[in-house]
Amino acid sequence: MEIQQAEFFVSNNDYSKCPKPAFPEYAFIGRSNVGKSSLINMLTGKKHLAKISGTPGKTQLINHFIINNSWYLVDLPGYGFARISKSIKLKWEKMISDYLQNRNNLVATFILLDSRLEPQKSDLDFITWFGEKELNFVLLFTKSDKISKNQLLTNLEKYKAVLLQYWDEPPVSIVTSSKTAAGKAQVLQLIEEFNTGWKNF
Repeated sequence: MEIQQAEFFVSNNDYSKCPKPAFPEYAFIGRSNVGKSSLINMLTGKKHLAKISGTPGKTQLINHFIINNSWYLVDLPGYGFARISKSIKLKWEKMISDYLQNRNNLVATFILLDSRLEPQKSDLDFITWFGEKELNFVLLFTKSDKISKNQLLTNLEKYKAVLLQYWDEPPVSIVTSSKTAAGKAQVLQLIEEFNTGWKNF
């Protein structure tokens, strides 16, 4: 897939206010500072499409971007280390869970994981929640350019070992880098395949 058009469409704080489900859409979410905005910009080829911030918790709404006038990319608030109050955190969690469980045209969610880290409890809890809710997801390991190949393989194997305790087969995963564009072709190819299936649904 070649992305020829990518534009911000709308932001909302409630899934029921999101755009009409006329196109398939794909959500991106991860712990704060996992490199989500940089990854979205790399995938779309637009450096400033998603706003990058050194402050965790900058994304606070459900942000829709229209891609090639045929599908939506959705940037969701992060989870984990954001310096926010408990009340706002609970509000975010409800907003995100409502969206993920009720958005009919949500084909898959890409869960971003920092490849430099060993499996983190907050990430594993989030992945497990997806499994319990039977929601479709793909794991994207970010920042692969900032870690040695051996350490990357070690961390991936650790994730695989933990996940195989709950799944018969490990979830689909792709190693990415916003700097080198590693994984870009695989992610876009997967979305293209999903889009084809959605049209035939």
